Amino acid sequence: MKIDVAHTIGRVTREVSVREVNGEPAQVAAAARGYDASVEDVWDALTNVERIPRWFLPVSGDLRLGGRYQLEGNAGGEIVRCEPLRALEITWEMHGQVSWLSVDLSEGPDGGTRLRLEHVAHVPEEMWGQLGPGVVGIGWDQALLGLDRHLATGATVDPQEAVAWLSTEEGRAFVHRSSDAWCAASVAAGAEPASARTAADRVAAMYTGDEAPLEMEL
Repeated sequence: MKIDVAHTIGRVTREVSVREVNGEPAQVAAAARGYDASVEDVWDALTNVERIPRWFLPVSGDLRLGGRYQLEGNAGGEIVRCEPLRALEITWEMHGQVSWLSVDLSEGPDGGTRLRLEHVAHVPEEMWGQLGPGVVGIGWDQALLGLDRHLATGATVDPQEAVAWLSTEEGRAFVHRSSDAWCAASVAAGAEPASARTAADRVAAMYTGDEAPLEMEL
């Protein structure tokens, strides 16, 4: 697939913060961007069992409030909040760990839809220092890109092709620019610049296959 990498990365606003969850500090990676589509269309793409695999991953389960979902080869969890056309919150359960994902939609100031995504997780301090927010942020940048292509063209994004794309020159550029952007967000949130840069480079290498992945408890 051909994309304008700089433009695509630049459309996303990224924030990193810490929030107390269940009495313990949790890391928050947030990403927001606009889409040239109606709120109704974006909501349907996010929640319609027939459309989700066209831009993300095949999904099964009871896709209603209180139900459980399972993404093929990835996370599963519970749907804990569902306000049609406005907000969706789910648990994100992998490797015996639970984190939390929320998506909020609003009308953009110039039309279209503004989407804000938050991934909140309890992460051991040592692991967060090694990996930083890019460990989940780069993946969510890919998902936001897949959603953009689907909304704009109606095309289906093949997950295997998306993974293979990461090894292309364009895909590697996307990963490194995404990693740079999450590094900047981490520094803006107070991370020590040199440590943030080391973590960002390590995670980018993991995504491009230049370094073996660490065991990630997110």
